[in-house]
Amino acid sequence: MSESKGLLTGEHFMLGDHACAEGAILAGCRFFAGYPITPATEIAERMSVRMPQVSGVYIQMEDELASMNAILGASWAGAKSMTATSGPGFSLMMENLGLGIMLETPCVLVDVQRGGPSTGLPTLVGQQDMLQARWGSHGDYEIIALCPTSPQELFDLTIRAFNLSEKYRTPVLVMTDAEVGHMTEKVIIPPQDEIEIVNRPQVRQGDVEPDRFRIFRDSPSGGNGYISPMTSAGEGYRIHVTGLTHDERGYPAMNAKAHEWNVMRLVNKIRTHRDDIIQVEEQNLGDAEVVVVSYGISARTSLWPIEQARREGIRVGYLRLITVWPFPEEHIREVAKRIRAFVVPEINLGQIAREVERCAAGQAQVWGANCPGGDILEPNHVLNVIRQAAGRPVELMDQPLNASSPLAEE
Repeated sequence: MSESKGLLTGEHFMLGDHACAEGAILAGCRFFAGYPITPATEIAERMSVRMPQVSGVYIQMEDELASMNAILGASWAGAKSMTATSGPGFSLMMENLGLGIMLETPCVLVDVQRGGPSTGLPTLVGQQDMLQARWGSHGDYEIIALCPTSPQELFDLTIRAFNLSEKYRTPVLVMTDAEVGHMTEKVIIPPQDEIEIVNRPQVRQGDVEPDRFRIFRDSPSGGNGYISPMTSAGEGYRIHVTGLTHDERGYPAMNAKAHEWNVMRLVNKIRTHRDDIIQVEEQNLGDAEVVVVSYGISARTSLWPIEQARREGIRVGYLRLITVWPFPEEHIREVAKRIRAFVVPEINLGQIAREVERCAAGQAQVWGANCPGGDILEPNHVLNVIRQAAGRPVELMDQPLNASSPLAEE
């Protein structure tokens, strides 16, 4: 640990949730508000110890609604802020997530997914919040959501989440899961000067004449998607932020023209920067007849089935979604032109598989390897679905196969 700054460096044998907390601290997070919920509680516990050590603030809130509100307020006060939760709490945060999007407020929300719906399986894994991450709040908007497969990547992607949040003035989601969050592995924390840190464009007192400052100013050309600099409370500027449709000053503007400007601004600042935001990992796509598309812990449990299938002569490729939202549509469309089928392993009943099917647009079949939560996918199950997708015989298993037939034929 760096004694002067309270920052960890070096190699550590670390819980995934703790790695998330350390990534946030190195990214500059100095405000955490949360409510305990399994399997995300360890993030809050770690932050309760670490925030005072780095001159930050930790608050245990009365519920998840208050937690989300608190990190929005902290961000407008100038702090990098974060909260962490799981399924039921994630549902409660949806209204204020939409508020954060409308206010263009940088912050990070970590969802350590568990089995649902409702209270479901508090201590066991799920990946059932993936569509809620995209569509959980009302209205038209775009969201950024990242999915790690290991404690090391949970550390790395938490930093990236803060960087994207600051750069694009928007809440960013880290969609991890109970397996990754509660997994203990080696995590390498580089020195701070080796980590890229992005801070929001900031207007400070004296930079702009107060009567000319616009907190939501559009680009000089009038094009949507421009990210305007922020200011913080106390910097000498009059700012007004509201969830209502608003003008450049932040004041309510109740008409269709203003609403179109608002919504297209929120949407286009993500859509026009997809190449910067989207990250995927690709392996063996050049000769593939079947491509496995997965994310999070399910991507990790798909590695052995892919290797085994290739040993059996099935040409299998691998496409891991590091960024799930915005969805990497261009990657799926391009791959679909030259393969027989996609296989989508996930711990839900086919949420991301539907997105793959939409983008494949009938050019390739889409098979799901699914379970509704409570355990990771059995590798032999994924292997059998790969065999089915390739038109090969499958091996009998003690458990039902639970393979979705090609979705287009349902």
